[in-house]
Amino acid sequence: MSSIPNIIIAVDGFSSTGKSTFAKLIAAEFSFLYLDSGAMYRGVTLAGLEAGCIKDGKIDEDGLRGIIGPLELHFQRVDGNTKLYLGQRCIESEIRGWEVSQYVSPVSAIPFVREWVDERLHRFSEGGRVIMDGRDIGTTVFPNAELKIFMTADENVRAQRRYDELVAKGEDTTLEAVLQNLRDRDYRDSHRETSPLRQAEDAYVLDNTHMTLHEEVVWMLGLLQGKFGLLESPGLSC
Repeated sequence: MSSIPNIIIAVDGFSSTGKSTFAKLIAAEFSFLYLDSGAMYRGVTLAGLEAGCIKDGKIDEDGLRGIIGPLELHFQRVDGNTKLYLGQRCIESEIRGWEVSQYVSPVSAIPFVREWVDERLHRFSEGGRVIMDGRDIGTTVFPNAELKIFMTADENVRAQRRYDELVAKGEDTTLEAVLQNLRDRDYRDSHRETSPLRQAEDAYVLDNTHMTLHEEVVWMLGLLQGKFGLLESPGLSC
């Protein structure tokens, strides 16, 4: 069987479409290094909240600029999974909380934050064979990525998924609040001045409104087979 070459796979799309879950599954199934660009922005947001640069609905950009330079955000492989660390502290769970989710979109729209994150993503991906998800990976961060995926789903389905995830973590919120937050994030991400969310012209669209995770991986396998001439199907674990 022909093997998948060392390539960069860019996965973009709207919030709560399961980009990270999908990218992690593909990384595990096809032996790619997974990098979560959204986690980097969430890490910056968490650091800003903890430093007092983000509070009462406002962002102190000068204060954020002061802490971002020496910020030690990096990925580590733990039990086969890629997790985000701030120094020696794993912050993977903390960055998925409701407070970080409320601020991450405006923080990620700040140009110097995007430049800082992009530089580190390029550093992390040296050597290829990487799958990375975010909102501008295929259009801005890696416009020459060999394979680009754009994920979408019905907004009500996305809101329900996110609400269920937050409730499972013990967060106190409502489905209505989650839906409004999702709509606000979609608008800000699509209309920000720096690197707005948009589908790359050469991206393959994955609408997973009515798909299971297994069906998403099977869809990806078919895409890889067609694009890289794989003659046989590897056994899927999911």
